[in-house]
Formats: sequence, C-alpha cells, structure tokens
Amino acid sequence: MSDPKIYATPGATEAELDGLPNFTAVGGDWNEISDEAARMAEERIVVNLGPVHPSTHGVYRLLLELDGEYVREIRGATGFLHTGIEKNMEYRTWTQGVAYVTRMDYVASFFQEVGYCLAVERLLGIEGDVPRRASQIRVLLMELQRIASHLVAVGSALNELGATTMMTIAFRTREDILRIFERISGLRMNNEFVRPGGVLEDVPEGTTDYIRGLLPNIRRGTAEMEDIVAANPIFKARFQDVGVLSLSALMALGQTGPGLKAAGLAWDLRKSQPYCGYEDYEFDVPVRDKSDAYNRAMIRFEECYQSLRIVYQALDLLDASQGEPVMVADKKIAWPARLSIATDGQGTASEHVREIMAESMEALIHHFKLVTEGFRVPAGQAFAMVEHAKGVWGCHIVSSGGTRPYRVHVCDPGFHNLQGLSMMAEGGLLADAIVCLASIDPVMGGVDR
Repeated sequence: MSDPKIYATPGATEAELDGLPNFTAVGGDWNEISDEAARMAEERIVVNLGPVHPSTHGVYRLLLELDGEYVREIRGATGFLHTGIEKNMEYRTWTQGVAYVTRMDYVASFFQEVGYCLAVERLLGIEGDVPRRASQIRVLLMELQRIASHLVAVGSALNELGATTMMTIAFRTREDILRIFERISGLRMNNEFVRPGGVLEDVPEGTTDYIRGLLPNIRRGTAEMEDIVAANPIFKARFQDVGVLSLSALMALGQTGPGLKAAGLAWDLRKSQPYCGYEDYEFDVPVRDKSDAYNRAMIRFEECYQSLRIVYQALDLLDASQGEPVMVADKKIAWPARLSIATDGQGTASEHVREIMAESMEALIHHFKLVTEGFRVPAGQAFAMVEHAKGVWGCHIVSSGGTRPYRVHVCDPGFHNLQGLSMMAEGGLLADAIVCLASIDPVMGGVDR
C-alpha cells in the first residue's frame, strides 16, 4: 500500500508538499526510471495534464493519479479562461449582450446568439412577432454552424492522435462555411448577427445560390472524414469501447448532445420543443447503441448530414420569402442600422446615413437613444433553450424593467459533459484519457464564462 500523502489533496500548501517524492524524467531508459520508483516503494504518482494540453479549445487542467499507465483518479480544474462574461452583461444593453454570448463557445457562436435572443424576446412578449424570414436565416446559420463545430470536434480529436490529415480536411471544409458566414454577416467568427427581434440584416442578393454552390464541397469533405474514420482500424482500436458511459449515467450527470444520442436516446430540442420554426423542417435524430468515443464521433457525422438536409430546406424557404422583413416592426426594439457588406467587411448603408443625418432629425434622435441607451425590457425572468452542437444550451435572464439585464446565467452543455470525464477515463490508460476528453469536445470559453 502506498503512502496516502502522495495523493493530491485539494488546497494543499507548499509546506504540506515538502518531503514528498518527485519523479523527474530527463532521459535514459524508462525501465530504469520505473525500477527506481519501485525501489522507493511508491505505487502511484500524480501528474498535471495542462492547463494547456491536447483536445481542449481553451485552457483546462487535469490532475491525474496514475498507477503505471493506468488512471486511478481524475480531478478537473476550470476557471483558467474565466472572462466574467455573465457579470459584464449586467453593465451592457440588451442588444450589446449578443457581443458577449457569441464569445462563449466561439466554435459554435450562433447557437448562443439565438438562445439569448429567444430569452429576451420571451420577456418582451414578441416571440410571435419575429418575422419568419428572420427565423429561417437563424436556422440556416445554426445548422451550418453545427456542421462546422462537429468537423472541428472530430478533426481535432484525430489530430491529437497523430492524424494531421483529418484536421486538414476538417478545416478545409469549415473554411467554406466561414465564407458563408462572412458573406452574410461580414465576419467569420463572433458574428453578432442575431439580434432581439430578428437578425441585423437580410442576406445579400444571390446568397442562396452561393450557398448551394458550396454545399457539395461541404458534404464531400464530411464524407471524406467519415470514410477515413469508419474504415481505419487504428482509429477503431483507439476509439471503440473507450470512454463508455451508460444511458443511466448520462442521465444522472445531466449530459446531452452527441453522447446522449450515442447511448440510444433521441433527445433533441428541435423535435421535442421546437423553436425558430423547426417543426416545419424534415430531419431525423440519429442514435446509436453505445456511448463510447467511436459512436460519439459517428453521431457527429450523421448530424452533419441531417443539418445539410435542413440547410437545403431553409434555402428553399428563403427563396420563397424574398423581400419579407427580418426584424420586428416595433421601432422601439428594432435595431435602426442597416448594414451592407462592403469591401472592408462591414459598412453602414448610405440610405440609412442619409436619412438620419440629412432628412429626419427625429430619426437621428431615435437612432442615438436606441444605440446608446437601448430598449427597456419588462421586469421578470425568462429561460430559453436551443439544441447546441454539444447539447442543450440554456439562457436564464432576469430583468428589473431597465435597459440592461439584472442577471444573466448560462447553462453550457460543455460544462455538464465534462462532469462525465472521470467516469469515462478512470481505470483506463493515460492515452485513453485524451481520447475521452476529445470525445466530449469542450470549449472552455463556454465552460468558464
């Protein structure tokens, strides 16, 4: 039995750590190192993995207790990427809050923008007033974002195992999606395009045909990655039966997303609690029979194909709703600026500038007050959820009746999914812990907030 003092103790001081054995590998034969450890009669060692380490978008620390190559205990530490986003939002207008939520999970930002705006619209009582064309644009952007997020998840996981080609294919395919985002919003990431009441601007002319021209490339890249994963014996050996969680364990831990669907539960808010008109789209919720690292990856591929189905339907609906508004009619809420894509990526439409600067003093005053002060939201609280690429994303907002939120709290799926890492990886090999973490696909910007 090893000395219990060797185990990591939360909050241990430097004095408590004095005298504990240290193992430093600086070269030589690993057998000699292990033999030396055996002579010292120590069975387990504690290793820091991180705060900067593979398979994580952001900064995350793992404290692992190892018995040889086997993981006996895992403790996670978050907060290294803490930005205070939720607190900062209390000092910004309701519209400015979009700029903060989009930066949480920066790999899948449109989900946060839509979820936050749905909560604000619920408090405003305008859920039924959001134009259908705005909802169609939201669906289009979210489903393209889902594909991009899943490709990065699988590509980065394989990259940590040495399969750099998968990362290359993932980012090459994602590039087409980012070009679509840039064409619509002027920005590739952190778009701030979805606003309470609708979206900032209608899609530029010819955008639907432009997207249709890129979708075959996106499908081809997704299929190429899937073929490599499904047929590669090395990938299967590293991912199959690794990081297994039962359905009951997933439910107890409050996990959602690909992990839950891989266990066989077809839980998807787009079906169970539709929003943004998802009830009008035809798609399936893919499921598997075991939630291991392999099936979680395959679920992501299958969701990509379903997202492509939705994107094609959204494009047809956008063609049919051409010319319809994309923002609520209430001028006390509707953001006054009309942005048009320029050579610099963004620019304010000349017609709008001419009206507020030369033709209408009232329009100028309204523009100034709405931009600087924002609109008022009735006192109360609201909660809205969306089916994020990583699971269920929720936003709880509280209003005191002013132009700023009183409180904003976010339920990020990455945080809940990380709770299952210990159950996945303990008892397995150290190398498998990286696979388990990659299969969760956490983005620490959403976890730390």
